[in-house]
Amino acid sequence: AFTQPIMYDLIRKHPTVTKIYRERLLEGGVISESEIEQMKQEIEDILERAQVEAKELQVKFNQTGFKKVWTGMQRNFSFDPVDTAAPEEMLKMIATKLAELPEGFTPHGKLVRLMETRRKLVHEGKPMDWGTVEALAYGSLLVEGTPVRLTGQDSQRGTFSHRHAVLTDINTEEEYTPLDHINGDQARFCIYDSPLAEASVVGFEYGYSLGDPKMLVMWEAQFGDFVNGAQVIIDQFIASAQAKWDRHSGLVLLLPHGYEGQGPEHSSARVERFLQLCAEENIQVANPTTPAQYFHMIRRQMKRSFRKPLIVLTPKSLLRHPKATSVISDLTTGCFNEILDDAEVSSRDAVTRVLLCSGKVYYDLAKQREEAERTDTAIIRVEQLYPLHTDLIQEILGRYPNVGADSLLWVQEEPKNMGAWMHMSHWFDSRLNIRLKYVGRPESPTPAVGSKAIHDRELIDLLLGAFPPIPVGANR
Repeated sequence: AFTQPIMYDLIRKHPTVTKIYRERLLEGGVISESEIEQMKQEIEDILERAQVEAKELQVKFNQTGFKKVWTGMQRNFSFDPVDTAAPEEMLKMIATKLAELPEGFTPHGKLVRLMETRRKLVHEGKPMDWGTVEALAYGSLLVEGTPVRLTGQDSQRGTFSHRHAVLTDINTEEEYTPLDHINGDQARFCIYDSPLAEASVVGFEYGYSLGDPKMLVMWEAQFGDFVNGAQVIIDQFIASAQAKWDRHSGLVLLLPHGYEGQGPEHSSARVERFLQLCAEENIQVANPTTPAQYFHMIRRQMKRSFRKPLIVLTPKSLLRHPKATSVISDLTTGCFNEILDDAEVSSRDAVTRVLLCSGKVYYDLAKQREEAERTDTAIIRVEQLYPLHTDLIQEILGRYPNVGADSLLWVQEEPKNMGAWMHMSHWFDSRLNIRLKYVGRPESPTPAVGSKAIHDRELIDLLLGAFPPIPVGANR
């Protein structure tokens, strides 16, 4: 009426559909006036009774469990450990099966050698890279009866050519998926390349996860930055559905993240956005730095009695980093550690500074420390940013008696206004009464620079900020 007064005046004067229909029925002799009034009265009586019943109804919210396929699932997050280790015999069997090919099937020669190399690494107990351990994680769940589903823009091969879950015959282009042929009793492995339409695909996978909490449902971005396209699904469903509708999901988002000088659209999965959405233990945000950590984290997602969406900052350069490896004993024992203490420290009493970090930057810091021959600094990795295991952090920090309150630093690759800094500084200040100092790139309107040379200079500045020169004569 404010902007189109003439049209809305006509609408107001126009008879309603009910009135037009009523008059048409009366004119045709289909129904009588008394019958119409009787119908109206019956409907009004129904509505009146419903209103009275609604006012008297006492709703009892069922907090004990879910219904149908969600029966037995719990609502609340817990740090209680679950058994995620896998038997060595199983892992060796999986590695053997992944290297076996159907008769007459001929994939690319490099892939034949890759699968055989992976088999040997497992059987000989040698350090395994990310791709090898990832395949064992999925394979172990499948053998135990948990179906696995993964979609993404290049998920079958892996954007960085590390996965090769689906092999292609070089002569016929026939496809073969080794993880779907481990044994006859296994669950189904479903892996599909999906289009560059993040909102629709993530929305579909989110719905899939609602319908089957006993299936590991994952979506992988080609680069973590591409999750931008699914922001509406993240905001309105993944992060808030638990609070709005008591709907839970075990959906896993795999978002390649890390600063390697690849530019502003291929560096950041925007971890700060996910951390801003964190409250009431609604989602999990993790940044595992070893293959074994990923192995236990993925298995933990399906072994616990509750389901929460899991946001994983997955690696790029770490996929083949010589230090980012694990051996089979790391998979047959242990569990996912939300915080990793520094195993390289020989004397905790000698440590006077602690660097807290998350993700790939740990390896840059560890290399710098080694080259500088620093024994005064420990590097602690926060592998799960939310929910943050504050009790474990306090326990680990308590192991370093000579670290003062002003010697705790948060180090990150991302600009100061991005990454985990704001979340972590607030959390430490409000929950632990600890004021962290910041080391990292300055504030920026873009996630990363577009020049590899500038990127390298920024990394040097970052490392010098984390390890400033020691005054002459001081203890190293």
